[in-house]
Amino acid sequence: MAKESIKARERKRERLVAKYADKRAALKAAGDYEALDKLPKNASPVRLHNRCKLTGRPKGYMRKFGINRVTFREMASAGKIPGVTKSSW
Repeated sequence: MAKESIKARERKRERLVAKYADKRAALKAAGDYEALDKLPKNASPVRLHNRCKLTGRPKGYMRKFGINRVTFREMASAGKIPGVTKSSW
């Protein structure tokens, strides 16, 4: 489980990216890179990192479900994810 401060930092970055998205797009289209440089660094979408929505784990992230592989396996085995079953052959 990730520390709460790390998860909070990531949520803050997501809010900043959403807040400045339109402004960044307009400045990029105009080619005004000096004004782009004056925006907060965390407003850049490149600085976002995919994290598990439940545990905050940064590695093994499954984009389709929004959780990491470990949590996915636990939830799938418990039957908490619809349409996902353990396969055997």
